[in-house]
Amino acid sequence: MRQLYTETRRALSRGLKNPLGREDIIKSTKHAAAETLEYRGFLSEELDDLWATLGDDYFLRERADDIAWHTEAIADHNHINGALVLVRQASESPISNATQIFVHTQDEPNTFARICAAIETLDLSIHDARIYSDTKGGTLDTFFVLKSDGSSLPSHPDTFAEIEDKIRHSLALESLKTVSRHTPRTVRAFTIPTSVSFSEDEAGAHTTLEIATADRPGLLARLGSVLSEHQVSIQGAKIQTLGERVEDVFFLTDAAGGPLRDRDSLARIEQQLITLLEASRTEDDSPSEIAI
Repeated sequence: MRQLYTETRRALSRGLKNPLGREDIIKSTKHAAAETLEYRGFLSEELDDLWATLGDDYFLRERADDIAWHTEAIADHNHINGALVLVRQASESPISNATQIFVHTQDEPNTFARICAAIETLDLSIHDARIYSDTKGGTLDTFFVLKSDGSSLPSHPDTFAEIEDKIRHSLALESLKTVSRHTPRTVRAFTIPTSVSFSEDEAGAHTTLEIATADRPGLLARLGSVLSEHQVSIQGAKIQTLGERVEDVFFLTDAAGGPLRDRDSLARIEQQLITLLEASRTEDDSPSEIAI
């Protein structure tokens, strides 16, 4: 109930279902973030340039404090050195006592799967995630994680550094790797069916994928792996865990940057997702392998 309450409160406070207040929310969030950054030496012109590549959804859904955190790090980072990965204890999130991970890197079809697999290999569970794309081919991903047993991580620099190093290493790998995880008996006992549906947004800019299924180790890495296999790019995502059930929404485009309109291809992706997710829910104690 706590998760449901905080999710509802966040949606209402952000005004996601109130289009009349959309511009006001964006303006207010930018102003609050700018105030913080101006104290750190940023000029308004610099911020305009840094934020020009980001979509409205980012400023609607992110807190001003987090935007300031992201912006300062992005301004100081050179992507020649690899992905930007930030980790800290979340000061406010829909998940109590979660650790917050932010990743900014060039987007590739398997970027999401690689990040999720890296998190999984650290025996962490993703409870909430938000994925955005910028206009320069980059992705800005935020994850809220707990240990796989539901407990919080120690707020220690070494713990945060290990997470940062694992994600950077996973994104830098030239070849795909395999992640092995056990599916606990308690998870296999749940009979929540998997549902997968596709729809196209009204503007025809992307395809929306909605998935509801039982939570289990490696879930997001599996989803990302299937989409990557079909050369599908994730332009955005809303991911939430509600007890033992996950309800995920992905905004997808094909290799050309448009919506997925090939019905045969959509049918294959849907069937592959259902087969893979149902198999992972009922598998025995042997570790399952996820190629990413």
